[in-house]
Amino acid sequence: MLKYSTTNKEGYREYKSPKHTCATCSFLSQCTVSKDNQKVVTRHIWQNYMEEADHLRHHKDVKPIYAKRKETIERVFADAKEKHGMRWTTLRGLKKLSMQAMLTFAAMNLKKIANWTWQGPRMA
Repeated sequence: MLKYSTTNKEGYREYKSPKHTCATCSFLSQCTVSKDNQKVVTRHIWQNYMEEADHLRHHKDVKPIYAKRKETIERVFADAKEKHGMRWTTLRGLKKLSMQAMLTFAAMNLKKIANWTWQGPRMA
Protein backbone atom coordinates (compact mmCIF):
# COMPACT_ATOMS: atom_id res chain seq x y z
CA MET A 1 0.00 0.00 0.00
CA LEU A 2 1.46 3.36 -1.05
CA LYS A 3 0.92 6.24 1.36
CA TYR A 4 0.80 9.91 0.51
CA SER A 5 4.13 11.60 1.19
CA THR A 6 4.17 15.16 -0.17
CA THR A 7 3.19 17.45 -3.04
CA ASN A 8 6.14 18.88 -4.97
CA LYS A 9 6.49 22.33 -6.55
CA GLU A 10 5.32 21.12 -9.95
CA GLY A 11 1.95 20.02 -8.55
CA TYR A 12 2.59 16.28 -8.31
CA ARG A 13 1.56 14.24 -5.29
CA GLU A 14 4.12 11.64 -4.28
CA TYR A 15 3.04 8.31 -2.88
CA LYS A 16 5.72 6.11 -1.30
CA SER A 17 5.85 2.58 0.02
CA PRO A 18 7.34 1.72 3.43
CA LYS A 19 11.03 0.85 2.97
CA HIS A 20 11.08 -1.95 5.53
CA THR A 21 8.11 -3.73 3.91
CA CYS A 22 9.51 -3.56 0.38
CA ALA A 23 12.98 -4.72 1.44
CA THR A 24 11.63 -8.17 2.33
CA CYS A 25 9.16 -8.45 -0.55
CA SER A 26 9.73 -11.23 -3.11
CA PHE A 27 8.37 -9.03 -5.96
CA LEU A 28 10.80 -6.15 -5.32
CA SER A 29 12.66 -6.61 -8.62
CA GLN A 30 9.37 -6.43 -10.57
CA CYS A 31 8.09 -3.42 -8.65
CA THR A 32 11.06 -1.03 -8.46
CA VAL A 33 14.74 -0.71 -9.23
CA SER A 34 15.27 1.85 -6.47
CA LYS A 35 18.43 1.50 -4.40
CA ASP A 36 16.64 2.28 -1.15
CA ASN A 37 13.93 -0.37 -1.80
CA GLN A 38 11.07 2.12 -2.04
CA LYS A 39 8.37 2.40 -4.68
CA VAL A 40 7.48 6.03 -5.53
CA VAL A 41 4.47 6.95 -7.66
CA THR A 42 3.84 10.54 -8.74
CA ARG A 43 0.41 11.74 -9.78
CA HIS A 44 -0.61 15.26 -10.78
CA ILE A 45 -3.13 17.00 -8.54
CA TRP A 46 -5.52 17.39 -11.49
CA GLN A 47 -4.99 13.88 -12.88
CA ASN A 48 -8.49 12.72 -11.85
CA TYR A 49 -10.07 15.56 -13.81
CA MET A 50 -7.87 14.91 -16.87
CA GLU A 51 -8.84 11.23 -16.83
CA GLU A 52 -12.53 12.12 -16.54
CA ALA A 53 -12.27 14.58 -19.46
CA ASP A 54 -10.52 11.94 -21.56
CA HIS A 55 -13.18 9.40 -20.62
CA LEU A 56 -16.00 11.78 -21.57
CA ARG A 57 -14.33 12.55 -24.89
CA HIS A 58 -14.97 8.95 -25.98
CA HIS A 59 -18.63 8.90 -24.85
CA LYS A 60 -21.10 8.29 -27.69
CA ASP A 61 -22.98 11.56 -27.07
CA VAL A 62 -19.83 13.71 -26.94
CA LYS A 63 -17.89 12.24 -29.88
CA PRO A 64 -19.77 14.18 -32.62
CA ILE A 65 -19.36 17.44 -30.71
CA TYR A 66 -15.66 16.84 -30.06
CA ALA A 67 -15.10 16.14 -33.76
CA LYS A 68 -16.31 19.67 -34.61
CA ARG A 69 -13.61 21.19 -32.41
CA LYS A 70 -11.09 21.27 -35.26
CA GLU A 71 -13.60 23.14 -37.42
CA THR A 72 -14.50 25.80 -34.85
CA ILE A 73 -12.16 26.44 -31.93
CA GLU A 74 -8.83 25.45 -33.44
CA ARG A 75 -9.67 27.17 -36.73
CA VAL A 76 -9.92 30.53 -34.92
CA PHE A 77 -6.42 30.26 -33.50
CA ALA A 78 -5.03 29.05 -36.84
CA ASP A 79 -6.55 32.08 -38.60
CA ALA A 80 -5.16 34.39 -35.93
CA LYS A 81 -1.68 32.99 -36.52
CA GLU A 82 -1.81 32.90 -40.31
CA LYS A 83 -3.87 35.97 -41.20
CA HIS A 84 -3.46 38.32 -38.25
CA GLY A 85 0.18 38.08 -37.24
CA MET A 86 -0.29 36.21 -33.95
CA ARG A 87 2.60 33.83 -34.67
CA TRP A 88 5.04 36.24 -33.00
CA THR A 89 5.05 39.76 -31.64
CA THR A 90 7.34 42.76 -31.52
CA LEU A 91 5.74 44.07 -28.34
CA ARG A 92 7.01 43.64 -24.80
CA GLY A 93 5.00 43.31 -21.63
CA LEU A 94 1.81 41.57 -20.64
CA LYS A 95 -0.33 44.69 -20.95
CA LYS A 96 0.73 45.42 -24.53
CA LEU A 97 0.41 41.79 -25.60
CA SER A 98 -3.04 41.56 -24.03
CA MET A 99 -4.09 44.70 -25.87
CA GLN A 100 -2.83 43.30 -29.19
CA ALA A 101 -4.63 39.99 -28.65
CA MET A 102 -7.89 41.69 -27.69
CA LEU A 103 -7.78 43.99 -30.73
CA THR A 104 -6.96 41.08 -33.03
CA PHE A 105 -9.83 38.92 -31.78
CA ALA A 106 -12.19 41.91 -31.79
CA ALA A 107 -11.31 42.47 -35.46
CA MET A 108 -11.89 38.79 -36.19
CA ASN A 109 -15.30 38.95 -34.47
CA LEU A 110 -16.24 42.04 -36.51
CA LYS A 111 -15.33 40.17 -39.69
CA LYS A 112 -17.58 37.28 -38.62
CA ILE A 113 -20.48 39.65 -37.92
CA ALA A 114 -19.98 41.37 -41.28
CA ASN A 115 -20.03 38.03 -43.09
CA TRP A 116 -23.22 36.99 -41.31
CA THR A 117 -25.04 40.25 -42.14
CA TRP A 118 -23.87 40.37 -45.77
CA GLN A 119 -25.08 36.87 -46.58
CA GLY A 120 -28.35 36.92 -48.48
CA PRO A 121 -31.45 35.06 -47.35
CA ARG A 122 -31.24 31.31 -47.63
CA MET A 123 -33.69 29.55 -49.86
CA ALA A 124 -35.60 26.66 -48.36
